[in-house]
Amino acid sequence: MALDFKLKDVGHNIIVKFIQAYLPEAKKKYYAKPVFQPILDLHAVASKAEVYNINTSPNVIEKGLTAALELIFYLIADGYIIRTPLFSIGIRIPGEYDGSETHLPDGIHPEVRLTVSPELREYVKDSVHVTFDGIEDINGFIATATDDATGLTDETVTPDNMLIIRGTGLKIDSDALHATEVGCFFHSDAAGDTPARIIALNEPHTLRVITPTGLVKGVNYSIVIRTQSSVRNSTHTLKNVREMTSEFTLKAQ
Repeated sequence: MALDFKLKDVGHNIIVKFIQAYLPEAKKKYYAKPVFQPILDLHAVASKAEVYNINTSPNVIEKGLTAALELIFYLIADGYIIRTPLFSIGIRIPGEYDGSETHLPDGIHPEVRLTVSPELREYVKDSVHVTFDGIEDINGFIATATDDATGLTDETVTPDNMLIIRGTGLKIDSDALHATEVGCFFHSDAAGDTPARIIALNEPHTLRVITPTGLVKGVNYSIVIRTQSSVRNSTHTLKNVREMTSEFTLKAQ
């Protein structure tokens, strides 16, 4: 089965909300943020087969997707470039060299680069309609988290290292009654919440935190921020603690 990106009988619509700009270099007041559908796992992807008139058993699709992704995983590590109708992915070696090297410099390691296919970019450009749905009444927003040790954004967290969190309404503050409830936490289903060791920078749009020492390698963590500062006025203390949870998870290194 092959996907035909030339078909024009399917229209797509996504809803976007305006959210407050969180990067210091932003030139305007808001960003447009898609209201995403729930994250799909492979089982959920396969269950969509009937919706899109794909006449293959969802069970067969799920098994095939799982096997294909496992194979692609190892082929990429073997140095193959994988090209599909959706993306191209392969290994690159960062850094500059004089041609006499016999091994990678300290701190340099192979990286994976993924590029969206021209077919998918064109399909989205031509087929997806965007509906603006006003300003999102957010309770704060964790936009990105960059692991200073790996340089990766929204992917990894390294124990006992700096993590740079950007967003809106991040400043952590409290009154005396709620002082033990607020902070920046790393949440996993198994361990619950583990607080950051140090909050080195505490601003409405940026937190710089030293991550906990005891994060378990390979476990995915959500960022949870609890604070009594107001989203609209960071100097104002709310009566109750508000909570933000990242839409992404970070894998401990």
